[in-house]
Amino acid sequence: MAKLKINYVRGKNQNNSFLIKFAMVIMAIVLICIFLPKQPRFRYEFQKGKAWNHDNLVSPYNFAILKTQEELNRDREQILKTVQPIYKLNSSASKEQIDQFNTDIAEKWQISNMDSLAQQDLDVYQSVGNALLNYVYSRGIISLNNRYQNKGNPSDKIDKTQSQYNFTLIHENIAQQKNTADIFTIESANQYIQESLAKNNKIDRKRWLSEILKNYITINFIFDENLTNKVEQNALANISSTRGVVQKGELIAEKDKIISNETYQKLESLRKVFEDEARISGNQNYVAFGQFIMISLCVALLMVFLYFFRESIYYNNRLIFIIMIVIVAMLGVLSWAISMKIPSLYYIPYCSVPIIFRVLFDTRVALNIHLLMVLIAALFVPNSYEFVFLQFISGMVSIYSIKTLVKREQFLISSLIILATYIIAYVGLVLTRNGSLNSIYWSDIVPFVVSVGLTLLAYPLIYAFERLFGIVSDLTLMELTNSNSRLLRELSLKAPGTFQHSLQVANLAEAAIYKIGGNPLLVRAGALYHDIGKMLNPLFFIENQKTGTNPHAELTPEQSAQVIISHVHKGIEMAKKNLLPEVVIDFIRTHHGTTRVDYFYNMFIKNNPDKLVDENIFRYPGPVPFSKETAVLMMADSVEAASRALKEPTEDSINKLVDKIIDYKITQRQFMNANITMRDITEVSEIFKSMLKSIYHVRIDYDVNKNKGWQQSN
Repeated sequence: MAKLKINYVRGKNQNNSFLIKFAMVIMAIVLICIFLPKQPRFRYEFQKGKAWNHDNLVSPYNFAILKTQEELNRDREQILKTVQPIYKLNSSASKEQIDQFNTDIAEKWQISNMDSLAQQDLDVYQSVGNALLNYVYSRGIISLNNRYQNKGNPSDKIDKTQSQYNFTLIHENIAQQKNTADIFTIESANQYIQESLAKNNKIDRKRWLSEILKNYITINFIFDENLTNKVEQNALANISSTRGVVQKGELIAEKDKIISNETYQKLESLRKVFEDEARISGNQNYVAFGQFIMISLCVALLMVFLYFFRESIYYNNRLIFIIMIVIVAMLGVLSWAISMKIPSLYYIPYCSVPIIFRVLFDTRVALNIHLLMVLIAALFVPNSYEFVFLQFISGMVSIYSIKTLVKREQFLISSLIILATYIIAYVGLVLTRNGSLNSIYWSDIVPFVVSVGLTLLAYPLIYAFERLFGIVSDLTLMELTNSNSRLLRELSLKAPGTFQHSLQVANLAEAAIYKIGGNPLLVRAGALYHDIGKMLNPLFFIENQKTGTNPHAELTPEQSAQVIISHVHKGIEMAKKNLLPEVVIDFIRTHHGTTRVDYFYNMFIKNNPDKLVDENIFRYPGPVPFSKETAVLMMADSVEAASRALKEPTEDSINKLVDKIIDYKITQRQFMNANITMRDITEVSEIFKSMLKSIYHVRIDYDVNKNKGWQQSN
């Protein structure tokens, strides 16, 4: 039974347009076909480390063997080692700094020249400083780049010799090969100046001149990152993506032999060549037609499932539209990801789809749709077996992990369980494929983490679908069952007895639905709101009478019956005014079905034995319950109401009461439209008996000759 307990008859009347449904399905199939890549697929499925399960495969033509990603990475590293960084000489930097030194030296001399320097010759200091600066700048001053230091082995610690590297210096379009060992850094230039001054006997204030010269040391060999990157890219572009050639007629894979690394690479190369050739020479119309047939078959099976097992969804075109648009959107995103060549397809939050359908519908619907999407995706994703296995397993876990959604944090818990499933399944696949822990690259876990994080977006999407299409999910039902909601709080204030009755009915019905299978949240919400119509005339209902006064004493039996019956249609009006979902309003409509208010009916017969009676005056308008949940609520409502009137609630009296009430509902054919079995009804009866034995609530009897019998009609 779908969790969107939509009236089957109402659904057919509202959305039975076969042409609209057919058009939506065909449009979905066409859109999916448009998204699919239009080239034939390689016919063989294979895995590294597994046996080749097909006949001997012989090469149909000559083709080059593609390098593995590890080989390409190794070649890339080797190429990058040969590329030297490029620097440009900034000749103006040295001239500016030396000129500035010559300008500032006289002023600094005057500021610092005390008695001890009075006899020194300023020209000597200036000449020595110029000579040192010219020499330093002529050799060049550079800033070492960490990117090229210790380039041979990045794991080694950088020492003085390993930190040196060759580079190309460009000046006036002339390139020179140099090594950083022959070039100064700012630190080594300052050290050279200090050491040179220490050997100079003409200078007394060596420290003073050394500190002055430090201010005029700057880099004049500038690293040109853009030009270096261009040289690297040109070098990388020349890397060959192939190694060796497979000749026509050469045996590639032998039947029942394990697929080695070399064989696997040959097979991958053949697959790539085959698909490239097919893309050029294959008939795209035939490919598209074949895809149309396969997708149509998958979608048709989904529609058959809905027709036989979920009629409430099948006959509601809004729900069919939701299903189709979500399927098309997710497959479109997946196809886009393949065309954009993102690093991993597992970044796509594929598990959000089964979660959405599980919350909006139920487990079986979500599982069938997820299976459909995985099968269609397998038509065009690379490594289809791995993709299907991971996504199907994680999808099943995502569905099962929110089987009973009672708290919002279950979304987070479900996400963690899905992530754990992804990781475990991935590790298992890698081990079976390669047989080595060294083949597990933990960086491959990152896409799973991102995907699971994006799966949390399912929550706002569910809310959007609810608002756009009028669907009621378990999340909405959770909000409705909050006793602090405005309507329930008003019920507790105006009709406290009815509110307590509704709580007890909710407990009984929820326990029964847990036992026989159904939506506990839905039946609890229906139970809490089923009697809201009593708020308008609360004292006419026995559970709200605190004094001994009975307002029915002043009414005729016909009038009393109409007051009692009116709480149904008044409740429906209140529910619609407060925007309660239709699936909840259905409980208000059906909780009395088409039963009769027997107490007032019998009173009328007794008082008017010769008068013709119109039973419709004393009968609820219906309809009768049409689902397992509404049927259980009807039984729980009648049983709870009648149990309050028991004078001595013993085990025997409770058993007889429950059996009598449920048998009466059956004889009145109240469950004829509900998908509830006699076995279910028996189990419900046993649960009611067990729970009522621990309650023993007794209602106050009516006075003024109205003290028995009609309580069962409340």
